[in-house]
This record gives sequence, structure tokens and C-alpha cells, in this order.
Amino acid sequence: MADWDDVLAAVAAVLGGDKPGARSLLMQCWESTSAEDHGRRCVLAHYLADIQEELDDEISWDETALHEHGFLSGGDLAPVGIPEVRGMLPSLHLNLGDGYLRRGQPALARAQQQAGLGESAHLPRDGYGAMIRSGLDNLGLRISRASA
Repeated sequence: MADWDDVLAAVAAVLGGDKPGARSLLMQCWESTSAEDHGRRCVLAHYLADIQEELDDEISWDETALHEHGFLSGGDLAPVGIPEVRGMLPSLHLNLGDGYLRRGQPALARAQQQAGLGESAHLPRDGYGAMIRSGLDNLGLRISRASA
């Protein structure tokens, strides 16, 4: 079974730009999780979405990440530096909304953008939080342009 150190190593590969290596590490971790391992599966799916070549695959992984997040509570994501699980929701909604918009589904994109904004109070007041808030605002502008 993948432990958090394995997950963090796979995430580091994604962040380091090694797509093929990251994909292999993430999938190895994914395949070693159980259906009840929601925290690891949420994080893995979130990063697996980022390295997909096909938009539908990306969206599917983003949907999986959001689904798995629904089983989490409290400090389940503390091993990845997220002290309260709701702090990850804005990013999950942002990514899924962006995917829906790129697939030509602005109504679904808007729903995700609004859900992300609704959870944005749980973001930290730091550079990461500012980046996600800005991303949600920009997604809203892109949706408005696409819907006009």
C-alpha cells in the first residue's frame, strides 16, 4: 500500500515536470490504494488529472478527486500540508470548472466556479490561497466571455 511518502514523491515528480515518471509513480500509488483510502486517492487523482493528454481523461480524474474528497473530514489531508480538508475544495472546483469550460460546458463550469468561491474562505491567506482565488476569478471571466 502506498504511504504518504510515496504519494508526496509522486507529487514532487509532477511538480518537477517529469510527466512520464510522474504518471508511472502516481499510477503505482493509485493501484496500491484501497477503495477506502480516500485521502490518498483524492490527492493522487488531483495530480493525475494534471498530467493527462486527453481532456476527457483529465476531467474524469478531476471528478474522481472531488468524489474522493467527499469522504474526507478534519485533518485527513494534513500529511500533504492541508490542515483542514475544506482547504482543498476551491482548487478541486477550479480544476474541474476549467476542464468543463474547455470541453464547452459553461453551465457546469459556472457551477464549479461558484462552488469554489463558496469554499474560498477555507483557503490560506498566502500565495497559494491568492493563486486559487485569482484562478477562480479568472475562470468566472472566461465563462462570461464564453457565454456571451
